[in-house]
Amino acid sequence: MATKTEAPLLLFTTLRYDPLLLPGFVSPTDASPFAPLYMLPYHRDRILRAATHFQWPAVVSLLSGDSGLETLSSFIFSSLSDEQRSQPNRIRVTVSEEGELDITISPVPQVPSTFNFFPDSLPEPGTNIPTLCWMGTSTPFEVLVDTQRSEKSAYTHFKTTKRQIYDEARKRHGIALTDRKEVLIVSEDGEVMEGSIATPYFWRDGRWVTPPVREGEGETEGDWGSGGNAGTTRRWALERGVAVEQVVRANSLVDGEECWLSNGGRGFYFGKVKLS
Repeated sequence: MATKTEAPLLLFTTLRYDPLLLPGFVSPTDASPFAPLYMLPYHRDRILRAATHFQWPAVVSLLSGDSGLETLSSFIFSSLSDEQRSQPNRIRVTVSEEGELDITISPVPQVPSTFNFFPDSLPEPGTNIPTLCWMGTSTPFEVLVDTQRSEKSAYTHFKTTKRQIYDEARKRHGIALTDRKEVLIVSEDGEVMEGSIATPYFWRDGRWVTPPVREGEGETEGDWGSGGNAGTTRRWALERGVAVEQVVRANSLVDGEECWLSNGGRGFYFGKVKLS
């Protein structure tokens, strides 16, 4: 009887292609030579860190330095048709241990403002949230808390195709990719790790905080901070003081609590915790 073989592990990142990111639409501070690819250098860096951890020298060689960034950029741009270049798209890039790149491109809704990509700050809870912050709708994302606990590991810290924890959490709560819902992944010791597809931000002690993640010298087996992924928009928010790191325990969350979410496909968007 044939046994089911496990698919080879791949590293991946998901980012947004959006004409709204072209020079003239964003400030000179946020403009990028790789526009309209949202935070492309950060996406390249996250793949490199994962490749270094998993000891994939072919990937490190492929994507290191300025030439590696140009390789990734050229691969994405050459994969886009003229029609796709005229509209926003979700781009998922995978890379194998041998350094083979692959791409999936799918259309996504328009975002009403570049605020959702590069906010100077996030509005405090209880303030009048501008319509633009709602991703073009008056309904915030519903943020649920997973009912099961998950183990911290290299596969929650780095973005790989080994995503059973995330897929099963979304399945438990009946969340489809297009739903305006997110589920928070919670570690075995009760800390919020991250969302299933986004970085969460919570208001604590008069500031926005996000669960801590070990990077650089701390990226060693068994030392993962709260256990979540070192996301691209998360990195951007921390570098600019939009948020700081702080442990967030799942039992500290309050029903109806305002929060923010971010990822490389949507930018920053508003949500509310739902406990029941």
